[in-house]
Amino acid sequence: MSAAAQRSNAKQWGPFLIETREAPPQSWLLMLSMLSVVATLIFTGLIFAIYGQNPITAFVTLAQGTLGDASSLGVVVQRSIPLMLIGVGLVVAFRAQFFNIGAEGQLLAGAVGASGVALFFPNFGFLEIPAMFLAGFICGAIWGFIPAILKLKLEINEVISTLMMNYIAISIVEWLVNGPWKGKNQVGYSYTDTFPDAAWIPKIGSSTIHYPTLIVALALVAVVAFVLARTRLGFRMRILGENPVAAKYVGINTLSTTLAVVMLSAGAAGIAGAGEVGAIHHKLLDPSQISLGYGYTAIIVAWLARGNPIGAIFTALFLGVVFAAGDVMKVSLQMPAQTTNVINGLLLFFLISTEPLVKLKISLARGR
Repeated sequence: MSAAAQRSNAKQWGPFLIETREAPPQSWLLMLSMLSVVATLIFTGLIFAIYGQNPITAFVTLAQGTLGDASSLGVVVQRSIPLMLIGVGLVVAFRAQFFNIGAEGQLLAGAVGASGVALFFPNFGFLEIPAMFLAGFICGAIWGFIPAILKLKLEINEVISTLMMNYIAISIVEWLVNGPWKGKNQVGYSYTDTFPDAAWIPKIGSSTIHYPTLIVALALVAVVAFVLARTRLGFRMRILGENPVAAKYVGINTLSTTLAVVMLSAGAAGIAGAGEVGAIHHKLLDPSQISLGYGYTAIIVAWLARGNPIGAIFTALFLGVVFAAGDVMKVSLQMPAQTTNVINGLLLFFLISTEPLVKLKISLARGR
């Protein structure tokens, strides 16, 4: 936009001049994200005060309990792994203006796929774990393919369809662990038999960090960053997200581009599901135990990253701290662990609240 056009859109509000701009700088987006985090911390302090806790003391207790030693840091990283995988997938989807709210179901679909490989094809040897990741990706991608086709062919809103697919996935997992896949040696419990040793995703020492899944997550971040910045597919994705009409005008195939975006996004969530059952639980079990709400929290990860796949690494770690803080709140502060859900909700609220400011430039009027 030219300087003259910007001035024509400028409005003075008190001593400030407010202008619109098409491409906000990364520094402005980072500042808005940090503003949302600060506002969330302030309101979290008020919640601590309501529960009779000194906010400063409570924050110090949480910091010591989540970052104070190697064991605590391991829990933070472990909780960050699925958030990173799903978050970078959602970054891709949101950049292409496909609002995928179904990552929770896609994670469960991936868990089912990986469990199927572990339980029924246990003789792949050193290829067992890669096969589980591949099955998780494929099943997650299929679970995302369905609402994508519904949007592209029948114009069904993807927010509704992806959200509804979550509940279908929950029902399928519950049926499997209570029915055909229920463990032969399990009495009164809803889960499958334990996976064979070859299907146990290894961890770093005695920690809970399953490093193969972490490596896959970091590799996916690098691939997505390269695709968005350097490839023709990334160009098509950016144009489709910024201006769908222009995308059609320049001959971009909306169908194939959207399907590629959605299947990558959903497949990443499927890999996260494979990591959870293969590394943490070693069995398929009740959906509420497989995921702690990672699919929904990863929406905040992607939004806080402001469309930057590299940023998803740091926002996933931040939300990993919030997740790990739930246990500390319950044990050390005698507060409900579900307080973390309130914190996540506050963060999402403030992120949405700052969205109208994204394309605004605020400066001092200086007599203009």
